[in-house]
Amino acid sequence: MTNLPYFHVDAFADQPFKGNQAAVMPLDAWLDDAVLQAIGEENNFAETAFYTSDTTGEADYELRWFTPSVEIRLCGHATLASGHIILGQNPDKDRVTFRTRKAGILEVKREGSGYAVALPAISTEPVDLPEMAAAMGGKPLATRRNPDHYNLFRYATADEVLALKPDMKALAAFGDDSYTATAPGTDTDIVSRVFVPGAGVDEDSVTGSAHAVLTSYWAAELGRDSFTAYQASARGGYLGCRLDGDRAWLSGQCFTVVEGRFRLA
Repeated sequence: MTNLPYFHVDAFADQPFKGNQAAVMPLDAWLDDAVLQAIGEENNFAETAFYTSDTTGEADYELRWFTPSVEIRLCGHATLASGHIILGQNPDKDRVTFRTRKAGILEVKREGSGYAVALPAISTEPVDLPEMAAAMGGKPLATRRNPDHYNLFRYATADEVLALKPDMKALAAFGDDSYTATAPGTDTDIVSRVFVPGAGVDEDSVTGSAHAVLTSYWAAELGRDSFTAYQASARGGYLGCRLDGDRAWLSGQCFTVVEGRFRLA
């Protein structure tokens, strides 16, 4: 019997049952990809994060993320959760770095009572997306896209974003794209909802990678580099967003809900 360390973390949350759930699993060495995927399916969270010591010297750890169905390119909330576990176990450390396979070097640092994670700022360009927009619903004022499967739909009001009932089957047919609906917020500067049905996540709770897109977009729209954000999922989550050159810094808190062992036969 093989036992692996296991942590269930609510990221971008200062209390249990809020923010976005992530499983965080430190490894001594990489398991077969099929096993990692099976664990992601078993956990059934939006993402399971696996990390092991980085042998290249480029970062402290190597980090990968799996949804219940696929390995993904970038995940912000599970990176924040991983940093929370590592920094919680190492009170003398103020920051930790991760080497990833498709998103470069990521960093988590302490910030106030929580943390901030640095992700690549993801820019988008105006493009017509009539079929995707129809599947999203409502009447977006603008549609934008990044070639790396990120789609942005700007609406006039927060109420429009809250009222959306996307056709998940239609969105999933386009592949594992991410679809972000956004508008000016009410108690925060912006509001959003995020859907990734092609990757097994109909509506995500709080999405770091989507806010790497939103940070780039709204910094230009608002005319300032820092702003507050709320992702209006059923669980909900608050973030601070700051654009720093080619980095999007996303801040928030984490709460460890479960700590235990994951058994492999």
